[in-house]
Amino acid sequence: MTTPTVLVEHPAEHVLFDGALTCDVVLPAHFDTGARVVMQATSEALLKGLAIAEDVRGDDPDERKEATPTQQRIEAKLDLVLSLLGRLARRHEGAPPPTALRWSHRGMRLDATSPTACVEGAPGVVVVQPAAWLSDQIELPVVVLAQVEGSQGLHHLWLQFDALNAGLAEAMDRHLFRLHRRQIAEARQSQATRL
Repeated sequence: MTTPTVLVEHPAEHVLFDGALTCDVVLPAHFDTGARVVMQATSEALLKGLAIAEDVRGDDPDERKEATPTQQRIEAKLDLVLSLLGRLARRHEGAPPPTALRWSHRGMRLDATSPTACVEGAPGVVVVQPAAWLSDQIELPVVVLAQVEGSQGLHHLWLQFDALNAGLAEAMDRHLFRLHRRQIAEARQSQATRL
């Protein structure tokens, strides 16, 4: 995903992403304005559980070849069950819409199709489904840095993390590293198939 020039020049882009490990992903996410109590321990536990599941699973295609056919079948069946449960949960709860976002340990930029009613400096919570196969969500306390209308009808909202506890910050850093590593592997695989 390429970043439009106008975004690279925005001061909020520099605050959140300069010199930081960043991931450009599309995940279900939305921003809720206004202060509220965020159960950071719940989000931390979810990210730690996700790390264990993904580390054991091995997202690297080379690592997956080491799994036996029986293990691969069990993983495939588990993926189907989780996908089904996720769809059922989303029907009843109304999951956030898939949103393009840029994510670092400092904050996020949400690229949404409609503007959010908020002002700079306003507190809020960003709700993100950290993995496509998992219907659960994490909540992260944030402060609005800026919002601008971009090209192609997108509205860019920069959110800086606010008062994350140490455990949640560490779990999120690990998750970002896995996302980044996966993006690099996908880019290499895509480049290899083009050659």
